[in-house]
Amino acid sequence: MNTEEQDVKLHSISETRDITGVPPHLLRQWEERFPQLRPRRLRTGRRAYTARDIAIIRRIKALLKHEGMTTQGARTRLAQELGETGRPKNKQDMLDILDKIADEARAILSLPDGSDNRA
Repeated sequence: MNTEEQDVKLHSISETRDITGVPPHLLRQWEERFPQLRPRRLRTGRRAYTARDIAIIRRIKALLKHEGMTTQGARTRLAQELGETGRPKNKQDMLDILDKIADEARAILSLPDGSDNRA
């Protein structure tokens, strides 16, 4: 066991299922849908979940199952809670973000500059 493995307890997908109550097929789907959930891969290709991954899984489960959020809503909330903005998934998402930035920049430029010479 190397020093990295000694420092961090890693759980298999079946152990993670036992801990969280989330079936393996759903864990795999959530990896695709939530960029915050990225378990390590061992040299054998198997997933290895850390305590942080398990905490994220529990939060996703709470947002989807208990708070009734959509996947998109849960993804957004999770990004806010973790202080992340997330990366665009594809070119269209990137273009949408750039459009929003351009709109905000235009709105800022159209604001009065406050340099009225009223005395």
